[in-house]
Amino acid sequence: MEFSYADAFSRNLGFFSHADQEKVRQTKIAIVGMGGVGGHHLHTLSRMGFCRYHIADLDIFDVVNFNRQIGATMSHLGWAKTDVMAKIALDVNPESEITQFNQGVTPENMDEFLKGVDLLVDGLDVFAIDIRMLLFERAYDLGIPTITAGPFGMGTSIVAFKPGGVRPKHYFQITDGMPPKHKLVHFLTGVSPMPLHGGYVVAPELVNVDEGRVPSLHVGCLAATAVIGATTLKIILNRGPMLWAPRGYHTDFYYNRVYRFWRPGGNKNPLNQFVIWLTKKKYNV
Repeated sequence: MEFSYADAFSRNLGFFSHADQEKVRQTKIAIVGMGGVGGHHLHTLSRMGFCRYHIADLDIFDVVNFNRQIGATMSHLGWAKTDVMAKIALDVNPESEITQFNQGVTPENMDEFLKGVDLLVDGLDVFAIDIRMLLFERAYDLGIPTITAGPFGMGTSIVAFKPGGVRPKHYFQITDGMPPKHKLVHFLTGVSPMPLHGGYVVAPELVNVDEGRVPSLHVGCLAATAVIGATTLKIILNRGPMLWAPRGYHTDFYYNRVYRFWRPGGNKNPLNQFVIWLTKKKYNV
């Protein structure tokens, strides 16, 4: 059977018009990171009919990825994450145009990674703070919207940055001289100022930031990719209510709660300052 884009994504119609679907088809998205959430984002967006991508990751699949990463299977152990996820996307839509950055994103290739894209989607490892902030800032300078959603326990939290709005560096308040663990706390607090998931961390002694070991669940990754998919559509189609930084929201399926937040000043806000202090104390950071 031959592939037909119109048939493959015809069940989108109703929620999409034909013009919407064509807009989706022509949009180019940069997804940085193909692991825990980034791979899910590529898969989710491909199922919606997006098919033009720049994707970046320098890692390979390992057995420790099995609990949450869509490309992590026995048959893909040792494979480059970009290769696996490009294959998955092409299996969904063989017309997809995918440019791979197999060495990840660096200051040297950042402009090439962002060239011609309409949206930057963050899927980087949570510890990759420095390159993330450089990339967010470069996208802002180039007029490219950026969205990031974390898998927080059994839910997710999202923040979106629009050109001309709040700068990412002003929101997160991450500075070059800050200790790496403090950068991590600032980033996580910025994305999730109301860390609902902290209430069901039952064994904090098993969390080891020094070794890069923090807990994550597939439930949270699926929640993150759902909100990324919906937010991507709203931005690309310019339709529906958007919450741009310093606004965002956190959904938690464990507590059956949705929390909308507004943090003018970002991590300078007293509420965020309190969360930062509390997190450092709880995890001895």
